[in-house]
Amino acid sequence: MGSAEHALLLLGGRARMDRADVPLGAAPAAGEGRVTLREQLIRDEGMVLHAYEDSRGYMTIGVGRLIDARLGGGITRTEAYYLLDSDIARASAAVLARLPWTAELDEVRRAALINLSFNMGIGGLLTFRKMLAAMQAQQWAVAAIELLNSDYHAQVGGRAERLADQVVSGEWR
Repeated sequence: MGSAEHALLLLGGRARMDRADVPLGAAPAAGEGRVTLREQLIRDEGMVLHAYEDSRGYMTIGVGRLIDARLGGGITRTEAYYLLDSDIARASAAVLARLPWTAELDEVRRAALINLSFNMGIGGLLTFRKMLAAMQAQQWAVAAIELLNSDYHAQVGGRAERLADQVVSGEWR
């Protein structure tokens, strides 16, 4: 038995853990005995798709990514923009899927709804029935008043005021 087979035996045949076409725990196919650094790190660190405390109590995410500020962890500005763009796309898709009539709104007013969905989730946005009905009827002032007369306004203050103004004016705020 060569050293590669011996190492594979020690690993229990779990060399290919990040490939969708290879079941977890499956041994590599013939000629695929080489494990990549990426595969090693996923195997050794694990992959967790939410923030968690590592074995030493530090906040971590993904594949061993330290995000705990106590040790200088975090993400880069580029990574933050990547996450933001992904979240905007998700919120936008949710708004269009659940409120198809918003496709007919101008970009600025639709963006106000996406902003709200981004902040409170599509479920939270859907609780604003009177505001949404007013927007669908293009009654911008009524929609803004409904937003401003909400608990949400009391919670976020200026954000709700800017979005209400954006709904009324049709201009970015």
